[in-house]
Amino acid sequence: MQFYLDGYNPGDPDILAAAPGAANQPAGLPETVDVLIVGAGPAGMLLAAQLSTFPSISTRIIDRRDGPLQVGQADGVACRTVEMFEAFGLSEKLVRESYWVNETVFWRPAPDDRSTITRTGRVQDTEDGLSEFPHLIVNQARLLQHLSDYMLKAPTRLVPDYGLEFVTLTIEPEGDYPVVVTVRNVDSGAETSIRAKYVVGCDGARSRVRDAIGAEPRGDFANHAWGVVDMLAVTDFPDIRLKAAIQSADEGNILLIPREGGYLVRLYVDLGEIDPSNRDAFRLNTQEMVIETAQRVLRPYTLEVRDVAWFAVYQVGQRVTDRFDDVPAEEAGSRLPHVFIAGDACHTHSAKAGQGMNVSMQDTFNLGWKLIAVLEGRTKPELLRTYTTERHAIAQGLIDFDKEWSTIMASPPTDPAHPELGGVDPAELQAYFVKSGRYTAGVATHYPPATVLTAAATHQALAAGFPVGKRFHSAPVVRLADARPMQLGHAARADGAWRIYAFADASGQRVRALMRFLAESENSPIRRFTPEGASIDSVIDVRAIFQQGHRALKVEELPALLLPRKGRFGLIDYEKAYTPDLKTGPDIFDLRGIDRGTGAMVVVRPDQHVANVLPLDAHDDLAAFFGRFLLDRR
Repeated sequence: MQFYLDGYNPGDPDILAAAPGAANQPAGLPETVDVLIVGAGPAGMLLAAQLSTFPSISTRIIDRRDGPLQVGQADGVACRTVEMFEAFGLSEKLVRESYWVNETVFWRPAPDDRSTITRTGRVQDTEDGLSEFPHLIVNQARLLQHLSDYMLKAPTRLVPDYGLEFVTLTIEPEGDYPVVVTVRNVDSGAETSIRAKYVVGCDGARSRVRDAIGAEPRGDFANHAWGVVDMLAVTDFPDIRLKAAIQSADEGNILLIPREGGYLVRLYVDLGEIDPSNRDAFRLNTQEMVIETAQRVLRPYTLEVRDVAWFAVYQVGQRVTDRFDDVPAEEAGSRLPHVFIAGDACHTHSAKAGQGMNVSMQDTFNLGWKLIAVLEGRTKPELLRTYTTERHAIAQGLIDFDKEWSTIMASPPTDPAHPELGGVDPAELQAYFVKSGRYTAGVATHYPPATVLTAAATHQALAAGFPVGKRFHSAPVVRLADARPMQLGHAARADGAWRIYAFADASGQRVRALMRFLAESENSPIRRFTPEGASIDSVIDVRAIFQQGHRALKVEELPALLLPRKGRFGLIDYEKAYTPDLKTGPDIFDLRGIDRGTGAMVVVRPDQHVANVLPLDAHDDLAAFFGRFLLDRR
């Protein structure tokens, strides 16, 4: 990490200088705010964390609960989510305290006694090389606390306003703060109004914000119920510390998820079909009944529950809201959005694939940088239309996947003696798990090319391992100036900036010509779109990766753009140039299919998705790409 840019300050470098007036957030809501976030769950808190680093953007987040979440709810943290948290400097905390999902085991009825279960398979949870981070399990409350701590250390010192619930909103046709929101104090019942430029509803499956803008969830509830128990237990089941998919012959199925801390475990317990004529009957299942079902499924092994940390029953539902903002489809080309929804307000599904919290945070990671770009004057408000377009397609894909996965998980195992009865063969369950690994790891998201933010993949062959539209897949490098081995993707922060990763050509001439263009040309997107007085990398951050080892290059011979002067003292930033890590096997050029002869430019969005791949000498194409959406600031 970098600090001391504007002067030496002792103490924790994660605590950034407070913006004027930010040290003491006033009690109650102000009259106006740039962004009002409704709901302090994962989607809302990730959005708030992004916005909290921008003193120029006034943000408030409200939640009807009386304080932060303490226990229960989501716990699966996909590899991609840990990558996102690295952009906030929070990945180490997650990795340190979480359970790592390393392998998954599969159990089915024993052939010689179908009233008992036996292990039939064991697979690696995440394929090698998919991410530098593991698949993790950690209490949602801890994840939210990490984001809250980040916000407290950010320049705005943003703190959620608990005990306030959203009532309704109206959108006026004109004005700087066109959204008028009515908010109620949960304790006193007193109502007040606040005006906002933008409102984001992260308020769950029963979202009032969604209702207020007339958006409609579409889909069905599946006729199947599950119980979920977080427990401390004593058992002789040998795989209690491995993720396990367990099929019994007659008692239902279990998805077993070990939890953080070494002792806690979560069981998703199959409670069977729901009677469509009495849909609420499943709620009669008590904690004791669910545990007894689990004990029967696990036979011949015993399960003695000593303490229960959390319990819930639910039915599986798969629904997607028809739009993710306040603009009806027939007005999409003539009206700009001012109200957005994210997370469970947009999509609801089963918990078995561990996607809800992860996809919800991807929603607001997508929206956050776009709000920043508009509110900071970097781009036109039309950019915000892309949120619904991009994320609705992802949500629909999630629901389609969840229907398949939850159906397989709820199906009984086939009986070899009676194949005519149907069911799911354990080998089929295991094969589907392996097949869906990239999806459950969170790295399958692919924004379509040939849009305003994602170019056509015309030059994809120059960098085959960085598919346009997919997340930027990090790889090992060595930072030139200090010889530090690191992951290239970890150079990016959640700061709203675009990235250009320039992979050098064999001679180095093209990459140096690119640096001269970006530093000197009147057509340079850096010169055109960076505000006067702002840091040179605040809008577009340029990094170069050379082909030689770090000892074969001289720092003093780097192009000036790779040694930029920054801050009030004009200090030199030495962290823009990298070389391959030659100790870790295939280097980044081989790992990511970079053309060594010509090199390549990889343009990456602020949400870490690849937006364009270009030849190093495609200067005009690069300028034209950024000219689609960024505003000239000269």
